[in-house]
Amino acid sequence: MGSSQEEVTLLGASGSPFVCRVKIALKLKDVEYKYVEENLGNKSEQLLKYNPVHKKVPVLVHGEKPLAESLVIVEYIDETWNNNPILPSDPYQRALARFWSKFIDDKIVGASWKSVFTVDEKEREKNVAEAYESLQFLENEIKEKKFFGGEELGLVDIAAVYVAFWIPLIQEIAGLELLTSEKFPNLYRWGQEFVNHPIVKESLPPRDPVFGFFKGRYEGLFASK
Repeated sequence: MGSSQEEVTLLGASGSPFVCRVKIALKLKDVEYKYVEENLGNKSEQLLKYNPVHKKVPVLVHGEKPLAESLVIVEYIDETWNNNPILPSDPYQRALARFWSKFIDDKIVGASWKSVFTVDEKEREKNVAEAYESLQFLENEIKEKKFFGGEELGLVDIAAVYVAFWIPLIQEIAGLELLTSEKFPNLYRWGQEFVNHPIVKESLPPRDPVFGFFKGRYEGLFASK
């Protein structure tokens, strides 16, 4: 068995919501780690060695043992460091947290991203409709709760950092209204609460450079139309 005291390294890219999930989990657990910024246009030998399957970030390396995929990494962090639990102790609630986290990746991330970064208008409209439908499910799930698991940050909140920080950013770039206080009051309120949580605030990337990067990507996409 490896010790939780072994060296921890995170390979990441600062504008990635998936990397941000891992940063929040590590911060929540007060784990010291070394952060290595990857250039995804010119991937390092280290990244290719530690994640040969997907060749993507994030990758967590704990005592020379690498792990890929953000939700897998967050669960590993939760099981390795016992303070400030991320998943509920109750098996049913834990299963629900996993369900909603996977739902965010399967139903919200792709549809909302394609709502902005798709040139074909019909395809874009289809993705906007899918994103609305999926956000409505999250709206119904959060209800009046402070966080998805109750009073403390948990797995679903960490998984939904994309919803709280990245959706408002990309919808502004495209002039869309995917997540607004009028359409989704509970989810919008949760998002404000979440991004202003001290641990989350310290883990988020600076907004302006991320906004500038994706705005350039958006303008480049439509300039070539």
